[in-house]
Amino acid sequence: MRRVGNTAIAAVTAVALCSGTWLLVGGAGPGTGTPPQPSAAQARTGAGQGRAPAAPALPPSPPDRIRVPAIGVDAPLTGLGLTPSGSLDVPPAERKNLAGWYEAGTTPGERGTAIVAGHVDNTEGPAVFYRLGALERGATIEVDRRDGGVAVFTVDAVEVYAAKDFPDEKVYGAATRPELRVITCGGDYSRSTGYQGNVVVFAHLTGSR
Repeated sequence: MRRVGNTAIAAVTAVALCSGTWLLVGGAGPGTGTPPQPSAAQARTGAGQGRAPAAPALPPSPPDRIRVPAIGVDAPLTGLGLTPSGSLDVPPAERKNLAGWYEAGTTPGERGTAIVAGHVDNTEGPAVFYRLGALERGATIEVDRRDGGVAVFTVDAVEVYAAKDFPDEKVYGAATRPELRVITCGGDYSRSTGYQGNVVVFAHLTGSR
């Protein structure tokens, strides 16, 4: 598959992930069932501060599964491409424990910025990344790779952005080391539009096995 710059999908991720949600179709109302949001304490603290050293980059290999023990995520991964309009495609909403990775970009563990995305909920209730906003700096993310290895990432920051203020370059920009972004819906909620932003986890490779 052709490789596409990560910035090509930046402006449309929020729209693709955040429509048709559980709350919007009659689930719990705002304040009674909305997913956790990251606190200011989980934001970036400055370049290099408090970060574990990066591990050497791994060879390219497609991922098969993602695990985030701190929030109970253990989910298969499916490849995501771009829709005809140029937006990032998303996993089927009815499969609530499925996440996706942008397969025209960097593979997790390879040098560069790899992208994983998933729904926060669907029409039946919470989905794979419902608790992503509760993740804290220093937590571990593991990605099973098709070559039989496991890429281990350490979380550097967890931040939330309104869609209108989404920092494309910060999230999708090129990296000189192996990095990972995990993205779902978040921010303010309106019954007329659904979630109005995104939760983004920033992590970097710190080991493999």
